[in-house]
Amino acid sequence: MKNILTFTLLLLMGFVLGQKLEFQTLLKDRISIRAIQLVDGKVWYAGTDAKFGYVSLKDSTDQKQITVSDDKREFRTLAATKDGFYLINIGSPAHWFSVKKDDFTIKKLSTDTTKSVFYDALVYDQNKERGLAISDPDGKKPKVMMLYKSALKVMNANLPTYVLGEAHFAASNSNIATKGNSVWIATGGAKARVFKFNWNNPFVWKVYETPFVQGKSSQGIYSIDFYDQRFGVAVGGDYTQQAENVNNIATTHDGGETWQIQASGKNGGYKTCVKIRPRSKGKEMIAVGDQNIEYSADYGETWTKISDEKGLYTVAWLDENTLVFAGKNRIVKANFEVD
Repeated sequence: MKNILTFTLLLLMGFVLGQKLEFQTLLKDRISIRAIQLVDGKVWYAGTDAKFGYVSLKDSTDQKQITVSDDKREFRTLAATKDGFYLINIGSPAHWFSVKKDDFTIKKLSTDTTKSVFYDALVYDQNKERGLAISDPDGKKPKVMMLYKSALKVMNANLPTYVLGEAHFAASNSNIATKGNSVWIATGGAKARVFKFNWNNPFVWKVYETPFVQGKSSQGIYSIDFYDQRFGVAVGGDYTQQAENVNNIATTHDGGETWQIQASGKNGGYKTCVKIRPRSKGKEMIAVGDQNIEYSADYGETWTKISDEKGLYTVAWLDENTLVFAGKNRIVKANFEVD
């Protein structure tokens, strides 16, 4: 029995260690990108200096870029619609734009001049034609913009009360996760919590505590992802101490009600984005941070560093064997292979 267990362990280690990334540069530019969408065989992006555009996944010479606003504000949000995209700049005033993908027509939908406004993430469900954007709190309440078809509405429901110093991170446009009618929103800073509501009743939000690292403005959950209504993963840490790796990864098996810390002290540190591998039933996932890229093949319980690439902030799966990363001055594609 001991020999069989040893052999099995070696096979599992070989599988994990056999993962590798082969990078192909798609875009180089003077830009910081924290929000991407993969649509129609292209990587669409929004970033610094109000830059918005695309690069083809098959032919990197096929690309186009525009400046959305003259004031060159920074975009860290991006959501795809059936005929274009929505994006909101960080800071105040916050402008909500739409851009059509066929002719790049720009339309300003609304402007928020609240001094404290800072939109961290934006999601949109094309099938249901509904979306959500969340800002850091204005006092003790979050500012939430709901989008139904083309109508923008400020949510004035019974929203959860934030503690002083609790907010969100605009690190990768991924502190909101959706699956079916469920929506999860992660916080950080003084508290690292998860808010949840159902689109069938969006005016009732549930609040769940987590054992995540928290207490300082730089600590907390930076990214969450869900495979189904039950299993989800959260990553983050402390961007001022990126090597710190205690209580910075957690998973849930009950739809976000309870969270279990994983690999505390045994991972590569601070992460800005996590995405579960398609068709893996939640078992496999990729997490990226400023300093490295890691992979888990066991529902987030253990992690293996598969790249020392630095300056990448966000990631998306094109399919179960292809990844797209974006970050400082570039967009890259990677084949995800098993030796």
